[in-house]
Amino acid sequence: MLRSVAVVMIDQVAPFELGVFAEVFGTDRTDDGFPGYRFDVCTADGAPVRTSSGFLVTPNADLTPVEDADLVAVPGHRDGAVAPPEVLAALRRAHARGAYVLSVCSGAFVLGAAGLLDDRECTTHWRYVDELQRRHPRARVRCDSLYVADGRLLTGAGTAAGIDACLHLVRHEHGSATATRLARRMVVPPHRDGGQSQYVEAPIPKAPEAPTLEPVLAWLVGHLDRPVTVDELAARAGMTPRTFARRFRAETGTTPHDWLTNQRVLLARRLLEETPLSVESVAGRSGFGDAAALRHHFARRVGTTPHAYRTTFRDRVAAS
Repeated sequence: MLRSVAVVMIDQVAPFELGVFAEVFGTDRTDDGFPGYRFDVCTADGAPVRTSSGFLVTPNADLTPVEDADLVAVPGHRDGAVAPPEVLAALRRAHARGAYVLSVCSGAFVLGAAGLLDDRECTTHWRYVDELQRRHPRARVRCDSLYVADGRLLTGAGTAAGIDACLHLVRHEHGSATATRLARRMVVPPHRDGGQSQYVEAPIPKAPEAPTLEPVLAWLVGHLDRPVTVDELAARAGMTPRTFARRFRAETGTTPHDWLTNQRVLLARRLLEETPLSVESVAGRSGFGDAAALRHHFARRVGTTPHAYRTTFRDRVAAS
């Protein structure tokens, strides 16, 4: 169970990414029923460091809390900043003992310098993916991902993708309901579909005759149990199927089928966590039709079976 978080800062730390960790894990919301964490902000020697915006941040600890933290988090930093050897050694020890290690944006370079990205899937900001791959050729860099979870090693892309990575970890440790409530509290989506390309590519300009897809997406979320086709969705949006598919990718960064499958898996996770429904019933309510289809898509996107997921979640609840 995730109970303690240590954020490791190096010189030229990015204040927004640092703030993401503080917002998700360092803000006490236990009075509202959210999990609470021991939260420490650390530097190699306990001394202040300068942010990429020029002001100083004073930590509350040296690297001591890193030695037993359940999660060790590394914010991004300005290009050219170098992590002290003792920071790299502390990260290696944390990873070796089974702690979660999470970086955001250029923080992935610190994980790489510590040797933690070798033969692992990872990501970073789209501007830095080529350089990360060049410096760490054994890393399997996924250039279009908002975040990547490879076991207990997590890497987030630029800036706001750190929120996505943190919410993923909250969802994994505390369940979808808690992650969704926290996202609502932070006024952010509980889960974003698509990849970084939706922020790299120039968006298709909105034409007066092409309304936003938000009403269609809202309708889809409310009717996940129904079989739908692209032609039907296009008609609902008042577009041709070809125009709809193009607009859908431009606005969501993914295809209608992939977006819909992700939403159905999220609904299935919530039903498995919160209800005693059979796997067959969960499959029907989440729009997969039968248990075999649910197991197939669930395994591909969650990495386990619906039954194992439900058992693991119940074990976590019992232990909390």
